[in-house]
Amino acid sequence: MESLKRELIKYAKKLNNSNLSPLRSGNISVRYNSDNKFGFLITPSGVKYNNLKESQIVFLEMDESLNDRKIQKEKLNPSSEWRFHQDIYLNKPDAFAIVHAHSPHATAVSAHGKDIPAFHYMIALAGGNDIKCAKYATFGTKELSQNIIKALDDRKGCLMSNHGQVAFGKNLDQAFELAQEIENICHQYINTIKLGNPKILSFEEMNKILEKTKNYKKN
Repeated sequence: MESLKRELIKYAKKLNNSNLSPLRSGNISVRYNSDNKFGFLITPSGVKYNNLKESQIVFLEMDESLNDRKIQKEKLNPSSEWRFHQDIYLNKPDAFAIVHAHSPHATAVSAHGKDIPAFHYMIALAGGNDIKCAKYATFGTKELSQNIIKALDDRKGCLMSNHGQVAFGKNLDQAFELAQEIENICHQYINTIKLGNPKILSFEEMNKILEKTKNYKKN
């Protein structure tokens, strides 16, 4: 567990250092199944990541009955967004790490509450022929979690309306890289629509791209 905590801290600091999510914003988790424990490790609430210590990383059980009252009773301090991390792990067996970021361009696009169409074939890296935007709900709520799960249908990443983005992968490196890719796609999309309505790739073409991207990165 300690080595995973150190890796989690490494990527939490990268959130800040890469400007993917500044100061205390955003959160990261990793699935943990060992030592008779079944759950996930997640960054804490309200801590600047440059000051993060291993003792502050929180382990939560994969328990659907878990709620904020129980967390407070047990004096845990996980990210306020712990709920959608848990639900992604419960609904996505291929999710072993999750990165949630308030990255500048993804957040700007999410404020419009619209999906990103296939203006560029790299959209496929998120798993579909567009990038969905989950409907808005208050942070930390079950409603938001449900909206995210819906937007992640057949996908590994999505926007969160008026909030930011979330991405998952088979490890922290994959999840973090996908979050960077989504931020870059959003930056490109903002520049693209300044020139007018872009040409959108067809479903047929995107299906070809989706097949090709299955082997884009193995690890």
